[in-house]
Amino acid sequence: MKIKAFLLCLVVTMTASAQKSFTLEDLNFGGKNYRNMVPQTQYHAWWGDELVRLDKEECRLVNKKTGRETLLFNLGDINNKAGYVVVPGPITLNSLYGASFPYADKPLALLDNGTERFLFDFRKKEIVWLLKKQQETAAEWNAASRALAYVQDNQLFVNDGQEARQLTTDGSREIVYGQSVHRDEFGISKGLFWSPDGQRLAFYRMDQSMVKDYPQVNIFTREADYEPDKYPMAGETSHKVTVGVYDLKTRRTLYLQAGDPTDRYFTNISWSPDGATIYMFELNRNQNDCRLVSYNAATGARLKELYRETHDKYVEPMHPIVFLPWDASRFLMQSQKDGYNHLYLFDKQGKEIKQVTSGKWVVENVLGFDRQRKAIIIESNELSPVQKNLFSVNIATGKRTRIDETGDGWHSGQLSASGRYLRDSYSSPTVPHNISVLETAKAAYTRLLTADDPWKGYNVPEYSMGTVKAADGHTDLYYRMVKPVGFDPSKKYPTVVYVYGGPHAHNVDARWHYASRSWETYMAQKGYLLFILDNRGSENRGRAFEQATFRHLGTVEAEDQMQGVKFLQTLPYVDSDRIGVHGWSFGGYMTITLMTHYPEVFKVGVAGGPVIDWKYYEVMYGERYMDTPQSNPEGYEQASLLRQAKNLKGKLQIIIGYNDKTCVPQHSLSFLAECIKAGTQPDFFAYPGEPHNMRGHQSVHLHERITQYFEDYLKPLKK
Repeated sequence: MKIKAFLLCLVVTMTASAQKSFTLEDLNFGGKNYRNMVPQTQYHAWWGDELVRLDKEECRLVNKKTGRETLLFNLGDINNKAGYVVVPGPITLNSLYGASFPYADKPLALLDNGTERFLFDFRKKEIVWLLKKQQETAAEWNAASRALAYVQDNQLFVNDGQEARQLTTDGSREIVYGQSVHRDEFGISKGLFWSPDGQRLAFYRMDQSMVKDYPQVNIFTREADYEPDKYPMAGETSHKVTVGVYDLKTRRTLYLQAGDPTDRYFTNISWSPDGATIYMFELNRNQNDCRLVSYNAATGARLKELYRETHDKYVEPMHPIVFLPWDASRFLMQSQKDGYNHLYLFDKQGKEIKQVTSGKWVVENVLGFDRQRKAIIIESNELSPVQKNLFSVNIATGKRTRIDETGDGWHSGQLSASGRYLRDSYSSPTVPHNISVLETAKAAYTRLLTADDPWKGYNVPEYSMGTVKAADGHTDLYYRMVKPVGFDPSKKYPTVVYVYGGPHAHNVDARWHYASRSWETYMAQKGYLLFILDNRGSENRGRAFEQATFRHLGTVEAEDQMQGVKFLQTLPYVDSDRIGVHGWSFGGYMTITLMTHYPEVFKVGVAGGPVIDWKYYEVMYGERYMDTPQSNPEGYEQASLLRQAKNLKGKLQIIIGYNDKTCVPQHSLSFLAECIKAGTQPDFFAYPGEPHNMRGHQSVHLHERITQYFEDYLKPLKK
């Protein structure tokens, strides 16, 4: 038996050694060979109900029944041509990946070469409209009016194709126009909003002159330059936002009469189909009282409060309302008011007509409408908390029909203009990437791409998924495990817990390799076991699951993570004396939390860009989950890692971007100061000029450093 076991081990070893090994240049997104190691993909855009495949040098029309392609146009049709309708000379475009097709009934592609944006008639091979680009901070184009709104040198401009008009004169780093406000919270990603007909523009104006500067420094000048960033910290003075409206016809600007903007948030701006009314959600600073309000776009007058939602913890308006294409008197609103994010139908007077979707699952995304069948197409996790599937929902009956190809895995949809067709991008734990096109009303699919496994021929570890009970004893938590390459159950392995743990994110789902990060594969190749658990507080599990951490961040999350550790300690192949932890941002906070609260368990940790004390974090995010330091002093004290510095026993490395504007350096530096007082010895490394995450090839350097820390301090067996 011993000889057989030896021979079996020898065969496994020889097989593993015959395979290729990964490097960080292969696996890290900043690596030189990374593009060759990710599953193949294709890029598509809808031209009405016609599907176009985008490539660097050509756009090809896809036959939705057969998958066959025909050339639509190529770079040669555009470049170095003279005598265009609106262009005096030749124009050069380097890629067609960014092409879009804004008109379902016209053969026009919207293109951008960095110096011009233009409409190209690909049948006539003519450029029929063009605008020179400025040094734009933000820009938004409208297909109906072909007007462009943009921010240049802090000022807001509108160009209607005839001339550019400057709308503001007081723009500065303190008075910000037309850009994302409230630090990108509440679903905000931009600050310019055209009416459907393109005749009116709604825009944000953010006055942050009263917000304190955080003293960021640029070290790359001969003498370091002071480059302050406006950063409103929890409990401190925040900025004031108002919403302006510019009318192309009257050339007048007015502001919505929303009242005093002090300590209020305005989000999810939307328009009525006729462009006469603006809707937005208004939230108090405590973030527990949310109202949907309508305004007259011609006068700015407040019309009506259509809906109000309150909660003893917080309300999160993350999505604008959307009107039914076949009935301009009714709209759909998303809300978690029944405990899960679902769709509700209202009339424009604010009367709730019905709840359209319901159940202990989450509507994750609204893709659009199937106009002919009067249905809405959504992405949801109805089938499993770790899946995302595509459904058609009949607005009248609420009947849901799954329309994706497989019913398992992770599906992302891209809907055609009428909603008749859907592009389905799919992955599963064993499927790298497939793309299909389908009819939303039929069980008919055409496969466009079946990607090969780009890791074929390499030493690939085993990926698995399971559940453990949360610290409450009854909630299921999903985990991912990555076993070492050449796994031998009779051995004991050093184990690294990778953690995030915070709101609006999760780590484990039914994508390829259970959504494993490439660094985990690299570590498994080096003989580590990796364990990743989504604790309570993470996303897409319902309001109670997410809000379990309210006013005491770090406590419930750590308790749940320790349930995962207890599970690991029952496994004979996990070396309980060699458990490490790593995470970034909220995960950095969790890393130090676990290292200092459970110092006998975690021997080594690497904390990237960590929050240390929530009073140093921004108003919107921090106060949503913790309230203010003034109203919740006990919670802030309990969650602070400053008082935990004395408890550090293991080896801890803290890594930050020197110019992090998200988790500002004050966090980590304050923790170092407390460690000095306490006599504890963390290690520290900073990336000069880098923000919250390392960019480009510096990410390879970062992960080399993270890996080496575990190699130096966790992997060696005790003598």
